[in-house]
Amino acid sequence: MSSPATVAPVGRKVGLLFGSFNPIHTGHLILAHFMATHTDLAEVWLVVSPQSPFKIGQELLGERQRLELVERAIAGNHQLRALDVEFAMPKPSYTIDTLDELRRQYPTHRFVLLMGEDNLPGLPRWKQADRILAENEVYVYPRPGVDATEVNAHPGVRVVEAPLLDISATFIRECVREGKSIRYLVPEAVEQQILAAGYWQG
Repeated sequence: MSSPATVAPVGRKVGLLFGSFNPIHTGHLILAHFMATHTDLAEVWLVVSPQSPFKIGQELLGERQRLELVERAIAGNHQLRALDVEFAMPKPSYTIDTLDELRRQYPTHRFVLLMGEDNLPGLPRWKQADRILAENEVYVYPRPGVDATEVNAHPGVRVVEAPLLDISATFIRECVREGKSIRYLVPEAVEQQILAAGYWQG
């Protein structure tokens, strides 16, 4: 399923976790599921970004392949959805433009941005950052050694103490290239697809 349901209760509060998901891993899933089950969010949508403006030049698996990995990872979890809304939008993808499009498609939904505290210091450099903060709540998960006090002080920012694992997609790709096991770093269905398709192996 690449798009969220079109019918939902009025005022449904949905968390948005943006990412390249190159590939999706256990850390992403723990965060998304925790936010969907331990906060006031009804669901969390994982927005697969075809091209982040901050990752131009980085090697990315094809957007449809990354979307498929996300769909495999969350299969059976009714509170998590994979979203491909940015695939039909201009690239690179800007969060404010995606939010505007989602509000157009789902005018009764309330969207909440989910992000790591390590991304907060860079938020003022985002396109129309003032609008993002003025029009949306932001749920932040802490990162060790990060000082984002100034942005954290914004009334729309809420720090959520979510249990996280320090896993990176970069590390997973390196393991695959070196022929090392990625078991438990990603869901079994994702591992099987990566190995079967030969992603990052050559």
